[in-house]
Amino acid sequence: MPKINVYLPDDLAESVRETGLPVSAICQRALEQSVKRVSAIRAAVVGDLSVDDPTEGLTSFTQRAKEAIKLGITAARERGADEIGTRDLLFGMLTEGTNLALHVLGSIDVDPTHALRDLRRTSSTGAGSATRMSGTAANALELTVIEAVSLGHNYVGCEHLLLGLVAEPDGTAGQVLRGLGAEQRSVRQAVSAMLAGYVQANQAGRGPASMVATAVEQALAPVLRRLDRLEEKSGPV
Repeated sequence: MPKINVYLPDDLAESVRETGLPVSAICQRALEQSVKRVSAIRAAVVGDLSVDDPTEGLTSFTQRAKEAIKLGITAARERGADEIGTRDLLFGMLTEGTNLALHVLGSIDVDPTHALRDLRRTSSTGAGSATRMSGTAANALELTVIEAVSLGHNYVGCEHLLLGLVAEPDGTAGQVLRGLGAEQRSVRQAVSAMLAGYVQANQAGRGPASMVATAVEQALAPVLRRLDRLEEKSGPV
């Protein structure tokens, strides 16, 4: 059995020492939960999908995320694909229409309609029945769960699916998203900003519109600061 070393930043390590928290027990518990979730997603996306509910094994996925995947599966079958690919998962996420991932894309200046346009350019037709996930789609869904785990979330939403699709190196969805400027680091920062804005809005009792405005402002703040610095360097025109 391999020995796993846990690195902690100095400030966190000091806090752990002061509080006397049982690091080994906490890490073991977190790893057990993470392994279960990743194992569950692997079992769910390998082999033929259920006809009645193709998302029945995705127990930690939100309803919107499940709906996005179902829309992707339907799209794959309608175009006669042999397998459900990452392009179909992205299509489902984009056409679901109400999820946080769409706001995340907007906050990093990626227009979802442009992503749909580029997806349609890559789509092909056939005579398949799309009863299972492709290798890249399965990998993207596994990365989706890993992203949720790494962010400390006990659910998997469309924002995590977006991260998983961007992180998957070989799938069409990742190529389309990265081609439009959606890099993994910027997407993760935007997701964190959006969720922070959501929490703050709930705590302050503000409505959805205010929540989105706050989250977008937070996500764009680093970009605006960089633009200000560039203007300062370039001087008046």
